[in-house]
Amino acid sequence: MDEDFPTGGEEQNTDIPSNGEGKHSDIPTDGLAATKLTGMYEEWFLDYASYVILERAVPHLYDGLKPVQRRILHSMRRMEDGRYNKVANIIGNTMQFHPHGDASIGDALVQLGQKDLLIDTQGNWGNILTGDRSAAPRYIEARLSKFALDVVFNPKTTEWKPSYDGRNDEPITLPVKFPLLLMQGVEGIAVGLASKILPHNFNELIDASIDYLKGKEFTLYPDFPTGGLIDVSKYNNGLRGGNVRVRARITKEDDNRTLRITEIPFGRTTEAVIDTILKANEKGKIKVKKIDDNTAENVEILVHLMANTSPDKTIDALFAFTDCEVSISPNSTVIDNDRPRFVGVEELLKTSTDRSLELLKLELQIKLNELSEAWHMSSLEKIFIENRLYLLIEDCETWEAIIQTIDKGLDPFKKLLKREVTEEDITKLTEIKIKRISKFDSFKADEQIKSLEDQIAETKGHLANIVNYTIDFYTEIKKKYGKGRERKTEIRGFDNIDAAKVVVANEKLYANFAEGFVGTGLKKEEYVCDCSDIDDVIVFLRDGKYMVSKVSSKAFFGKDIIHVAVWKKNDKRTIYNAVYRDGKSGRTMIKRFAVSSITRDREYDVTKGAPHSRILYFTANPNGEAETLKVYLKPKPRIKKLIFETDFSEIAIKGRQSMGNILTKHDVHKIVMKEKGTSTLGGRKIWFDKSIHRLNTDGNGDYIGEFKGEDKIVVLYKSGSFGTTGYDLTNHYDEDLVLIEKVVPGKVYTVVHYDGENKYYYLKRFEAEDTAGKAIPLISEHKNSKMVTFSTYQYPQFNITFGGKHENRVDELIDAEQFIAVKGAKARGKRLTTFEVKKIKETDPVRPDDEPANVSDDLEVIENGDIENGGDDNDDVQQMSINME
Repeated sequence: MDEDFPTGGEEQNTDIPSNGEGKHSDIPTDGLAATKLTGMYEEWFLDYASYVILERAVPHLYDGLKPVQRRILHSMRRMEDGRYNKVANIIGNTMQFHPHGDASIGDALVQLGQKDLLIDTQGNWGNILTGDRSAAPRYIEARLSKFALDVVFNPKTTEWKPSYDGRNDEPITLPVKFPLLLMQGVEGIAVGLASKILPHNFNELIDASIDYLKGKEFTLYPDFPTGGLIDVSKYNNGLRGGNVRVRARITKEDDNRTLRITEIPFGRTTEAVIDTILKANEKGKIKVKKIDDNTAENVEILVHLMANTSPDKTIDALFAFTDCEVSISPNSTVIDNDRPRFVGVEELLKTSTDRSLELLKLELQIKLNELSEAWHMSSLEKIFIENRLYLLIEDCETWEAIIQTIDKGLDPFKKLLKREVTEEDITKLTEIKIKRISKFDSFKADEQIKSLEDQIAETKGHLANIVNYTIDFYTEIKKKYGKGRERKTEIRGFDNIDAAKVVVANEKLYANFAEGFVGTGLKKEEYVCDCSDIDDVIVFLRDGKYMVSKVSSKAFFGKDIIHVAVWKKNDKRTIYNAVYRDGKSGRTMIKRFAVSSITRDREYDVTKGAPHSRILYFTANPNGEAETLKVYLKPKPRIKKLIFETDFSEIAIKGRQSMGNILTKHDVHKIVMKEKGTSTLGGRKIWFDKSIHRLNTDGNGDYIGEFKGEDKIVVLYKSGSFGTTGYDLTNHYDEDLVLIEKVVPGKVYTVVHYDGENKYYYLKRFEAEDTAGKAIPLISEHKNSKMVTFSTYQYPQFNITFGGKHENRVDELIDAEQFIAVKGAKARGKRLTTFEVKKIKETDPVRPDDEPANVSDDLEVIENGDIENGGDDNDDVQQMSINME
């Protein structure tokens, strides 16, 4: 080698100039220049980020498509011949426009096909409910749907650009005349940017577009192909910061030991939902015996519960601990003018509608130009042939002479035309074949010109009324493609589920009262109660200190514990009765208090906090019970009465920080309970919120009544079932609820129903018997059987109007009390008549009740013909108490 390397004693020069000068100037650079790494990162990374945002992950504002989706649709349009194409062929053809390989194209194509809007599929395309993948591309086929052909494509209004290799042209955006982005939804993650737009309902989008064109207000909410229930109270127009809560649709089976899941949250599969249920069961959050997945075309998951498990609490627990409820945060980001932009869904719809109007206007203008051109050429041909101008060119020897001769021959007729005659027009006249001239029919030519004039006038009319034309376009689209696209996701307000109230008690709590330890791991100590691993416990000590803390395996609270229990936040019904000696004054104090809110792991005091204070008597009363005490004083001179009684019911319930009342100034020997007391709290006031079909104590909805002890609630459903429940706030009620009220002993309910098997009307009267929370049928199981109406009056009357061959029969008035005696709810009742019935309507009662119910005057009319044909599922059963409409 020619180059000398330094020896160990020589100083090594490690500076290598980037331009090849200096000591190492002979190092070849091959024309390359050194660049700082920081500069490379800054420029290249930004280029890459911009490329991913614009060309891969984020949809365009105008057509709502990502580049790969747009290229797939463009490729399919080029291949369109009305027949199905192998997906493998579509993928290969799309690679002319998309440089990122077949996998990304195939995945995007399957997702488009599963949305069931733009692509008509054939074969196994997977299942969005179960998460099953589609078959290989060589086994499945696709073609554009009729909707896509009508709405998405028009080469005359499409802007084009060269493809990535310059061999083909591809659309910049497709001329979509529909809010496609909001219909399909989209999710994409770019570099430092993400987009998540939720799908909406087809018909609602069209209705909103029409309302916008008419200048009306509109509101849009998501609608998912998987159905379910959605709370949109925090949707925030689809912008960042908002969220929607989506729940599975869960119903109770008749046995009250099985739950049926028929719809699942968007973005989840049945397998994922079942996995979360099994994990919650393993952690002890819920108690499940087994799960059956019968999902095929529709979701059906059967959750079998353990014995003595509340189905209502389990439903709430499924929402709290599994994917039966999910929260989805939208982030409406689109590309506009080659820049990302955050746009709300309402503005997206307005932009789409405005663009659709402009595209329709452009199509009309193009059509008008084409019609005008066709009219011009038809008129020229008619003039050219009828006036035999073609004979003038017989003596012409040059092309220029031919053009000039024909042009001169047209001079007398040019005033009849709408534009000037060009050389191109004359050239087209010379290209008319002799055969066509010989068969020319002047009458047909006039008809054609008249037809063109009519079309021109119609097109101009549409242009002059472009808004109405656009409305008609949307209306026709809805009429043609809107059937079967009704809303699948029910919009409903959700209650906030307190996980601690619905979790299954999966642990046992133990305590060492003397040493002050509490926990689930102290299995050798004294058992306290069952609890869950997310519960809080409250611990009271003899010196008056108390604290709330999370359940743990073992925790020290302080020696000499007198009370340990699971603590529930906002529990105002658990009242603590205490007697304590104040360490400073020596007085004995008595107090009653609740602990409804507290800071966890902070120490509080029942007493005034003086040293040597001590609890002498303490009880925890879950329903505010107040006992009677017998107090024994220590013997002391001049104390005449050493024993006296006191009643806690005479002590007012105050805040936990109050010092209480003075019980005695003397020393107390002992305190014993003389007599257990009853609750000093009033009944629990219950309301029913129709928007979420749940009970509450917050005053939301309709007031039902004040409940205590064994009081019950009676419910009646449109489906013809009846039941009684407790007043637990976790109760779930079906959506077809038409009556809910407090059970009044002795109150009689009257029901008129139609028996589909016997084809007769029956009347029955019954009292609200205890059904143990189950719904029992009031009508037969025949498909045409249905409840006609019901009454909560004690003495109702019903007027029967006859129809058919008995329509001339005089109306009959039925006094329900005289007609049939009160029997059980399961009894079929007594047949009202054997004649053909047109309608049955309740009239004023025979006499008013002592406390009449709030009954509407308008009762439902049931036509006999409708019932014989299976009835109308949308008929409303008359509401007699709380209006559920």
